Amino acid sequence: METKEELLKEWKACEKWEKNQSGLWFWEKIGRIPFKLLDKVTPTFIQKKVGMILDELGQYVQTGGRYLSSIESLKSYYPKKNIHTITNLDRLSVAEMDQAVSKLTTHRKRFATVQGASTGVGGIFTISIDIPMLLGTQLKTLQDIAICYGFDPNDKKERLYIVKILQFVSADVVGKETILKQLSLIDSADSEAKREIVSELQGWKEVVLAYRDHVGWKKLFQMVPIAGFVFGAFINRSSVGDIAEAGMMFYRKRKINERIQAYEEMNL
Repeated sequence: METKEELLKEWKACEKWEKNQSGLWFWEKIGRIPFKLLDKVTPTFIQKKVGMILDELGQYVQTGGRYLSSIESLKSYYPKKNIHTITNLDRLSVAEMDQAVSKLTTHRKRFATVQGASTGVGGIFTISIDIPMLLGTQLKTLQDIAICYGFDPNDKKERLYIVKILQFVSADVVGKETILKQLSLIDSADSEAKREIVSELQGWKEVVLAYRDHVGWKKLFQMVPIAGFVFGAFINRSSVGDIAEAGMMFYRKRKINERIQAYEEMNL
């Protein structure tokens, strides 16, 4: 296990990453302009298909639905560690958890690349298939990252947390700052603050509107047959990569905080 000093060092690295998320690159700012214009000319049936994400995520928040990952998957993430339950993860270091998540991320990015390329070949005719598939891949990736760090996605709080991470990746500067504050309170010892953040998280429809637009209008680049092969592969790979990076950093920080608190309680 790590020492308290090592954990504090890693915690500062997580804080540095969060601060780096507070700004947008110049090309990202420019890149948002076409999406606002495309919103006005997007075919109705595409808008309706993208809008289905609201219903999909609503079901996920409430029950996990068809997206819910199994704790049994721990065996595949830690094949030589004899890990069968989340409690067993207490004997592993954060570095070992990081390795498991890195392997998971590499695998999911490859899967997303193939998925985006295959559904992008048909352009507008197959994009309706790709949207729910990408959402499923992102949710599964975040849930599996949660499991790797010892958090149970069967817990509704974790599913709300995961949806909030989806929003974070799609948010603008102001939105990111607000979401960071909300995410930091999810494990707060202050019961009143905790109730407040859970209440905010349960307004999931507002959460996914930004996510829906971000994904939906990007997908318009896949509407051209054949050319959608390249766009689909790139967009899906980058989308899953961004989600995995954010998920890893947020859950990693929560695990580090959890262990730092454990050290402090031992010293009392």
